[in-house]
Amino acid sequence: MSNWLWLYVGALAGGLISHFVLYRILSLHTKYSKTPLDNLIVKYCCRPLIWTAVAIIVRLGLPQVSPQQWLPFQQHLIGLLLVALICWLVIRIVDVLQGYIAHQFDVSRKDNLQARKIHTQFRVLKRIVTVVVSILALGTILMTFDKVRQLGTTILASAGIIGVIVGIAAQKTIGTFIAGIQIAFTQPIRIDDVVIVENEWGRIEEITLTYVVVKIWDLRRLIVPITYFIEKPFQNWTRQTADLLGTVYIYVDHTVPIDTVREQLHTILKESEHWDQKVCVLQVTNTTERAIELRALMSAVDASTAWTLRCEVREKLVKLIQEKYPQSLPKVRAELKQIQPQK
Repeated sequence: MSNWLWLYVGALAGGLISHFVLYRILSLHTKYSKTPLDNLIVKYCCRPLIWTAVAIIVRLGLPQVSPQQWLPFQQHLIGLLLVALICWLVIRIVDVLQGYIAHQFDVSRKDNLQARKIHTQFRVLKRIVTVVVSILALGTILMTFDKVRQLGTTILASAGIIGVIVGIAAQKTIGTFIAGIQIAFTQPIRIDDVVIVENEWGRIEEITLTYVVVKIWDLRRLIVPITYFIEKPFQNWTRQTADLLGTVYIYVDHTVPIDTVREQLHTILKESEHWDQKVCVLQVTNTTERAIELRALMSAVDASTAWTLRCEVREKLVKLIQEKYPQSLPKVRAELKQIQPQK
């Protein structure tokens, strides 16, 4: 077997053995490490680093063992492999940063505004970096071929016409891409934000460069173009804080003792684990010839808790009126007159 073939076989075997041994050693080391960064580097960067090192060693050893007629071809091939490996390594480094940020900023906590801001920015930026690095790597690989380079020179000579054509054709795509960057930095929405989109209540589950996935309360997914959040109005219930006011409307007769119902509302809220002890209000917000409208206003730490609290308060207030003040339930009044028989 030729020396250069032995070099490839040895490099392949050495890479596999090195990866197995180093991965085992580093994995044992990270078990006793207190920082998550070690685990992430071993998990994502160990394999591309080892194979990049192997490719560099093969590239340096080729001039000594390869026949002169095969040397340019093999050096070109290894060069292409190195470009792909470096692209892989850069993307894996971004994965390390994402994992570290996910550990440092936990979105599952109650007060997670800062975490959601960081996660939103980094997820969009990660996709941008991945796309840009992949395009650069592909362009670098193609430009190593003489025919492609000549074609590129021809294209650049007529870049004005092509630029206009591409600009018109890709106008919407470019607008979508810019909208994704705007979302990342201005942040009208963030990961895990509670929003009302197309009359649907849900949470922002995923943000990409082209679309946003909204997880609706009944576990459906609403896929919305990212330009929607730049061009159209929508409700964001967690833009600054997650706490929310909830309302409950009760319709009762004019004879209901309002002060007593107000005291009972306060008692119900004090006994509830969903109330955050900030707002407790009962007001008469409307009246008609048949009934009056009572509005109970209460606060909770987030939208889901507020919904549960509203249901709880509504049920207990109705039960209270049914049991203690049944005469105050809504009723229709009518006056009956006795008609005198005609003689």
